[in-house]
Amino acid sequence: MKDFARSDDPAVQAQLARMAALSLPQGRLGLEVIRALLARLGDPQRHLPPVFHVAGTNGKGSTCAFLRGMLEAEGLRVHAATKPHLVRYNERIRIAGQLVSDAELAALLAQVLDAGADLGPSFFEVTTAAMFVAFASHPADACVIEVGLGGRFDATNVLERPAACGIASLGIDHEAFLLAPEHGAPTDPLVRIGFEKAGIARPGAPLVTQAYPEAVALEIERRAGLAGAPLHRRGRDWWADAGADAIEYRDRHGALTLPLPALPGRHQADNCALAVAMLRHQDAVTVSATALAEGIRAARWPARLQLLGEGPLTALAPRRDVWLDGGHNADAGQAIGRHFAGQRLHLIMGMLANRDPGAILAPLESALASVAAVPIVGSEHHGLPAFGPRAVWRDSVAEALRALPPDGLPVLIAGSLYLAGQVLKANREVPG
Repeated sequence: MKDFARSDDPAVQAQLARMAALSLPQGRLGLEVIRALLARLGDPQRHLPPVFHVAGTNGKGSTCAFLRGMLEAEGLRVHAATKPHLVRYNERIRIAGQLVSDAELAALLAQVLDAGADLGPSFFEVTTAAMFVAFASHPADACVIEVGLGGRFDATNVLERPAACGIASLGIDHEAFLLAPEHGAPTDPLVRIGFEKAGIARPGAPLVTQAYPEAVALEIERRAGLAGAPLHRRGRDWWADAGADAIEYRDRHGALTLPLPALPGRHQADNCALAVAMLRHQDAVTVSATALAEGIRAARWPARLQLLGEGPLTALAPRRDVWLDGGHNADAGQAIGRHFAGQRLHLIMGMLANRDPGAILAPLESALASVAAVPIVGSEHHGLPAFGPRAVWRDSVAEALRALPPDGLPVLIAGSLYLAGQVLKANREVPG
């Protein structure tokens, strides 16, 4: 089924089976269907607590994790919507800190699918509508909502007045959708990506961004101006520098010394700094400096440079670290490469057929002791030739782990969030 939409609960599975037949009609982009569907459901998106809406190519999920951690450290109840799910569809909808239950999820999906039966909604539009209904049905103090694809035409982009919007790091991804020729849209690829992401800007809602190349920054500034959104750019309106022991942050409100994230990777300091800046440039909720720091320490985000714990899979590679990362584009590859710089490691890699394995392989080239290519069960994936002359084929991650030489070198399993979800399930580390 699409997007690993499976469940062990029969009632949920019955609705996911209905969703499996849904897809984006060829050539249809826009918000008309999601607006019509939400109208039939009572426009739940207009009845939410303050919303923090986050777009970006890489880092938006981690930024959402930091936002949730900081808000919850303040003692607030937080709804959170992130994507994709890794093991269970329920991961997409978190209600006041807890994953949506199977019983409520089955009812939500049935309600939305029945309401939109004649509209032809996509999998993602149904998911988004169910999320809005769930969030409007339960009391909370704030919502954290991750954009799925792009921003301008993403199904979440029906929010009218978020507390704050944020744009994380930008790169080239989902080219078939985000770079499709369109009259009036920028032709430079990265500027076009900025144009799409900045489509989440809303009148009066602060738009907080990272630093980008000047042409991209100017396009985002133009879009913010047209929308009437106050713009707060890193390097102009707020600053953050990560040192060996802390992050030094400052903006017009003053300066803070913040801890480094528990999440591995230098790029996570940038993601948590964006979350801090979003909270400090809005006035819908109050979050203390103490809660900001506690949230940075507490935030977790699975399958992003995650060191796997003890489990059935890691038992096949004893006395060595086994890392997992679902990154699949060039920017993710660069972040992974920086994390493992100066080390030697074994790479186990599977990648969807529409992705470029070189995006992950190239930044790791000097670190690789071996490369094992594996299939992604249930998805179209690359075969052995795509992974270069050094690679060997293994029929599963488990087989690849068993075949490692007894050298104690760390292992990285990478290339796809679909593969990452299968690894987490196999190692009994299902996100909860």
